[in-house]
Amino acid sequence: MKLLIPVDGSRASVNAAKKAAEIAKKDGYTIKIISVIKPDDLQAYKRNAKAWQQLDGSLIRGTISPMDDDAVYARLRRRASEMIDSICTQAGCDGLPTEKEVLMGEPYEVILKTAKEEGADLIVMGNRGFSKIKRFFVGSVTQRVISEAPCPVLVVHTNAEDEAD
Repeated sequence: MKLLIPVDGSRASVNAAKKAAEIAKKDGYTIKIISVIKPDDLQAYKRNAKAWQQLDGSLIRGTISPMDDDAVYARLRRRASEMIDSICTQAGCDGLPTEKEVLMGEPYEVILKTAKEEGADLIVMGNRGFSKIKRFFVGSVTQRVISEAPCPVLVVHTNAEDEAD
C-alpha cells in the first residue's frame, strides 16, 4: 500500500506529510513524497536576478550572469530536494519506507500521472486555502487532483495542526 504526498513547502503540505506519516506508521503504508517544479519557475528565475540571489542564498548585489535552463533546473531541483528532506524530518518519516522525487511539469498533471504510475492507494496533500474567487480564476491544484484522481484524496488544511491542539 502506497501513499503519495505532493509537497510545496507550505505549512499545509507539512501538515499533510505529518498526517501521512501517522497513517503510514499505523497502517503499514510506504510513502512517496514529490515536489513539482513548474516550467514557468525556470523562466522566472532566469529573468529575476533577485530570485537568483535568494535561490543561491547569496547576499551579493550586482549583476548575475545568465544561466542556461539546465543550470537553473539543477538549482531548483537541489532546493526542492532539500525542502523534501526537511519536510520528511518534520513529519517524522524516520524508519518509514520513503521514496523522494523532484519532478517537472504542471503540478496537478504530474501528481495525477505519478499516482497512476505508482499505483497510489491514497494521495495526502495540503490545501492552501485560496478564497473562492481566487480559486475560480486561477484554479486549485488540490481541486483538480480531487476531481481526477485515480484513488482517494485526503486534504489537510493549513491550520490542521492548530485545530488538533
